[in-house]
Amino acid sequence: MVTGELIAMAELEKQRALDLLNRILEAELAGVVRYTHYSFLVFGHNRIPIVSWLREQAAESLTHAQQAGEMITLLGEYPSLAIGPLLDTHRTDIGAIMRESLETEGKALALYRELLKCAEGRSVILEEYARQMVYAEELHASEVDKMLRKPGEVAAFRPSHQSREAV
Repeated sequence: MVTGELIAMAELEKQRALDLLNRILEAELAGVVRYTHYSFLVFGHNRIPIVSWLREQAAESLTHAQQAGEMITLLGEYPSLAIGPLLDTHRTDIGAIMRESLETEGKALALYRELLKCAEGRSVILEEYARQMVYAEELHASEVDKMLRKPGEVAAFRPSHQSREAV
């Protein structure tokens, strides 16, 4: 029952949820731009599958942005027109691109987790949305983590102090 859910939303810290949703929207829109930009910078023998993967990530970020916008309008508010920060380190090797991706995905994951805490027990719609997005972002981060490992490594990727400075 949508009306009952909207009444439950009144109990929710609505402004906090809206702020988080707008930050998520902006971060996901930045992801669309970032992954598309990365896809232009891939060269070498493995270009085709890597470009394809990056463009899939851009499409997924667009879907996530659209979902966040729908949640904002569900709460009766106007979605942000801003785009989150766009980092350009001018590093074009695949490792640097993946490390930067892992870092920005971690920031998005933190926003979704914060939204989940805000919505828990207050709004089933928003809670389920946040839970699904945490799942998707954790899955994506685990894929990037595996891409950063050297062949034969089983342990999760751990950026060294030097590689963090390079990103």
